[in-house]
Order: sequence, then structure tokens, then C-alpha cells
Amino acid sequence: MVVYEKADIRDISELIEMRIAYLQEDMGISEKDIPSFRKALNTYYENHLDHDLTVICAKEDEGMISCAFLVSETKPPNPRFPNGKAGTVFNVYTKPEHRHHGHGHKVMTMLIREAEDMQLSQIELKATEDGYHLYEKLGFQKESSSYTSMRLSLNK
Repeated sequence: MVVYEKADIRDISELIEMRIAYLQEDMGISEKDIPSFRKALNTYYENHLDHDLTVICAKEDEGMISCAFLVSETKPPNPRFPNGKAGTVFNVYTKPEHRHHGHGHKVMTMLIREAEDMQLSQIELKATEDGYHLYEKLGFQKESSSYTSMRLSLNK
């Protein structure tokens, strides 16, 4: 039986492993970097979980099988988020052997409900090709902008 619930401090070790699995699959992090990621993730989750980080997860007897993360923040209000409250979804991940059973849809549906309860004006995400149709079914819309996304890496 699968249980869907909001993660809490007791789930940190499993959240770390889910994030590392996601990073290995999505970004190809190396084995030698994993210990430092484990340490940094533990500190991050201890400081942010149930504050500005909400995680919905699916669990079976063997442990966590799917999860979705939402980071919420307050920004200066604008027409897109009039109350200034916005969120970013990331690390939507289901273990490979549990994919295509609706777990990603269920954790995302619950995460959207959490965002509504938090009175966020909007949530955004960056969709992979595999996840695009799921997010579209949930009501996310492709965004076009006259702005160009840019990034400055400060950690070299």
C-alpha cells in the first residue's frame, strides 16, 4: 500500500537519498561528490523543512518511492504574484521501478493543494521532456517572456 504524506524531520535521510538519486539521473553527479552533497543536504533540510520547504512524498513498506519539493518565498508584489508569495517546484522524482503508476501526479496534486493552503499566488517549475505532459495536465502553462534567462555562477 502506498501512503502519500507531507515529509517531516524524520524523513531527512530518505529525502537526501531521493535528492541524490535525482541529481545522479538528471545531472550526472560523480560518486566522489556524493558525501559532500549528503552533508550539505542534511543541513539544508534541517534548516528549511517545514519552514520555506515543503515536500510531499509517497512511501511503501521499503521506504520513499516518489517526492516533490516546493520552496516558497515572499517577493515584492507584482501583477504575477500580487501578494508577493510565490513558489518553485523542483526535484519531482519517482524511483525508476515505480514510474508510470501515478505517483508523480499524486504528489504534485498534493503539493499544489499545499501551495493553495499557503496562499501562494503562483508556483513555477522547469519541466524536463519526460515531465512536461504531467505538469501540463495539472494546469501548468508554458511561459513565454520577452526576458532572457541568465545566470552568473559564483561558485567556481
